[in-house]
Amino acid sequence: MKKIKFSYFVIALPLLFASPSFAEHLERASSSCHLTTLDGQPTYDLQELKGKVVYMDFWASWCPPCIKSFPFLNQLEQDLKDEGLHVVGINLDEKVTDAQEFLAKNPVDFSIVADPSKQCAKVFELMAMPTSYLIDRNGNIRHVHQGFRSGESEELRALITQLLKE
Repeated sequence: MKKIKFSYFVIALPLLFASPSFAEHLERASSSCHLTTLDGQPTYDLQELKGKVVYMDFWASWCPPCIKSFPFLNQLEQDLKDEGLHVVGINLDEKVTDAQEFLAKNPVDFSIVADPSKQCAKVFELMAMPTSYLIDRNGNIRHVHQGFRSGESEELRALITQLLKE
């Protein structure tokens, strides 16, 4: 499994190895990837996540598999946050009201942020919804998972549990 450094201040890029310079992509992410709260305020400093295992999930209200994934993400946060897991849902809806309505029907126990410019999604070359990135305590992306099928939840939980023990 390839390890990729995750920048805790901004989000780094996992899938552009064919490009000339990985460092160039990190620089691009630093200048273009700004996450906010759903109401447009800057989020917490992602440096606060350093030393935690992070399950970062890109989602949107119109995505049926995203709806199915939320109970799993809630359970992960509830069961494993004391062991060092931090679940972050990154919303990609065009209209913030769509995300807010979705969350009113599907309450969450994990952090929700928005990518209003869609730059983070572009930097990550997002190809499916939802797409999740499992990041270790050192900031390395250790697993990328596209889509969500409930039969895969035990495998994902096992990967997370393994990283929490490292």
